[in-house]
Amino acid sequence: MSNDDPADELLELLGQERVRHILAATSRESRSAKELSEECDVALSTIYRRVEDMLASDLLVERTRIEQDGSHHSVYEANVDHLDVEIDDGTIDVKVHVREDAAQRFSRIWSDIRES
Repeated sequence: MSNDDPADELLELLGQERVRHILAATSRESRSAKELSEECDVALSTIYRRVEDMLASDLLVERTRIEQDGSHHSVYEANVDHLDVEIDDGTIDVKVHVREDAAQRFSRIWSDIRES
């Protein structure tokens, strides 16, 4: 993505049907690139390109899935709780509100307590 405005980049990214499909699929459960490729019915290389952009924009997080046989591979989860789009005084601003897992929530609360 070559645009310098983060809001424009994010809106352009979300305008892509495959990005929205990936985001919807990973909001239900973690998915590997192969699983996403099959679900979206597109080439694995396309999934990797979209996932890379989505990771850079904090729309996805990458985790490691360990299988029963000990093998492991990357899986992706939606990292978005919700988006706010604000249009005011000739500007458009997009805020991504990311999900917090239990460890992140504990760290944030602990940090807030220590700062009090």
